Amino acid sequence: MPAPTAEFVLTYRAMMMDGLSREVEKTRNVLAAVPDDKSNYRPDPHARTAWDLAWHIASSDVHFLDGIADLKFNMTPADDKPKNIAELVEWYDRNMERSSARVRAMTAEQLATPIPFFGVFNLPAAFYLQFQNNHTVHHRGELATYLRPMGSKVPQIYGGSFDAPLQAPVAGSSAA
Repeated sequence: MPAPTAEFVLTYRAMMMDGLSREVEKTRNVLAAVPDDKSNYRPDPHARTAWDLAWHIASSDVHFLDGIADLKFNMTPADDKPKNIAELVEWYDRNMERSSARVRAMTAEQLATPIPFFGVFNLPAAFYLQFQNNHTVHHRGELATYLRPMGSKVPQIYGGSFDAPLQAPVAGSSAA
């Protein structure tokens, strides 16, 4: 495959990071909906607990973006692992802002640099943004299915949910 052009990787990054900013809010809302007192819930003995899945989502999002910015993937556990859901959401917010800024600051040359991914892929750095997005959406959907059985409410993700239905704009309001 020919190397992507500078114009392409810069445009691709802008598009993906714009989408990521919307996805982060959805992910944050699902993470925040996990009740601390039920975070050991798992729907099956072979499934991750809600806590393990929430931490996997949060830490993987940050590790992916840092790996892209570093031009090297290193999925070592964080030293500052949160102890409860509120801390996890705060950790996620803080670190996603930091790691997103790092990716936004990359040059076209850096974004076009191939990065090996544990012997499975060797893609230009920018292309891992789609992989990261798909990974998050997959696991966020998985965690969202845990929420009602844990006694929580499912937030809006790509539209209303039973617990958080979409509201029609009020006639004459600025949202109409």
